[in-house]
Amino acid sequence: PHTMLNGVRKLPPATIRTIEADGRSQDHRYWSLHFGTTADEQQLSYEDWQERTLATLRKAVERRLVADVPVGVLLSGGLDSSLIVGLLAEQGQHGLSTFSVGFEEAGGEKGDEFEYSDIIARHYNTDHHKIFVDSGRLLPALEHCVAAMSEPMVSHDVIGFYLLSQEVAKHVKVVQSGQGADEVFGGYHWYPPLVDAEDPLATYASVFFDRDHSEFAQVIKPELLGDDYSREFVQRHFSMPGAKQGIDRALRLDTTVMLVDDPVKRVDNMTMAWGLEARVPFLDHELVELAARIPARYKLAADGKGVLKEAARSVIPAEVIDRPKGYFPVPALKYIQGEYLDFVRAIVDSDKARQRPLFQRSYIEHLLEDPGAHITPLRGSKLWPVSYTHLTLPTMSTTWSWGGGGEE
Repeated sequence: PHTMLNGVRKLPPATIRTIEADGRSQDHRYWSLHFGTTADEQQLSYEDWQERTLATLRKAVERRLVADVPVGVLLSGGLDSSLIVGLLAEQGQHGLSTFSVGFEEAGGEKGDEFEYSDIIARHYNTDHHKIFVDSGRLLPALEHCVAAMSEPMVSHDVIGFYLLSQEVAKHVKVVQSGQGADEVFGGYHWYPPLVDAEDPLATYASVFFDRDHSEFAQVIKPELLGDDYSREFVQRHFSMPGAKQGIDRALRLDTTVMLVDDPVKRVDNMTMAWGLEARVPFLDHELVELAARIPARYKLAADGKGVLKEAARSVIPAEVIDRPKGYFPVPALKYIQGEYLDFVRAIVDSDKARQRPLFQRSYIEHLLEDPGAHITPLRGSKLWPVSYTHLTLPTMSTTWSWGGGGEE
């Protein structure tokens, strides 16, 4: 619930707060997510779950077609967005506008997935728009991207969604996106280790946290360290009723907390910055409820999202389904070389950054020596969030409370 503003908290998802005239308040949570099959679903086969998944997704996509203007699709070239295009084509959508974005290669990592988005665009004869962003556009846009945020978001792909939305808004005002499928259907690489984990909390921390507490102690000033709040936060969520297995606890936490406060917020902020509305059929509440009841072994089959992959075979080309998993790539902000490293150095070496009582200089110097060698378990940069923090902090004269009392 925390924010950067002292005394300001966010209302939890699916919650109504009633405030009385005397200041008293009461929260009512009207929806919650429970994992595990119901009694009448115990005998369902893998094929049964595939059929139910596809039928529910069809309905979710159809619901998000209702608009007074044409509805496009953010087509990454992955399974999820490709499946949306296929289902829209099934429903008679012709001349569908689709949009893909790509960036320059960095650190040996390719910066686009046009190879796969082209397959879908050709297969369904969409009105496809490939948007390539070179370094000349990326750096100047970062300041505007940060300004469009409702609160700090450190993922390096935020700028990708910002620039993609800028271009998409020139053509359509509403798009569907495949966002959320990986959290809902277990598509990420950190889920399989949790299946048979004896200590789910320790396993989740090792595969998901950017840094463990001992490394975090090297990052910030000692007086700000405090307890291992990240681990305590996860422990509280894992101990809540409604998810018995460790993998289900992780999927619930990612779906109801991480997804809300990172990817959804990221795309929503960046699309709305350009007056673009992004709709997310994979986060339809009925589809999410169904996915929570699907046995974990079916979701994690075939290297993740197995039940969704098999369901998709009746809709989209197999080469998109069986391709290696990709991520929304902005390699330049992951490996940080050349002009990007100069940009970061200028931030962390500025007087304002050095005067802030936040980071230990020795740790920043350690990251600066070889930024590409310091990658998080989630395959992001450890240096970018440090420099980004200084970008987002206010430059006006302000009194801040760090730590203590729950402030951030």
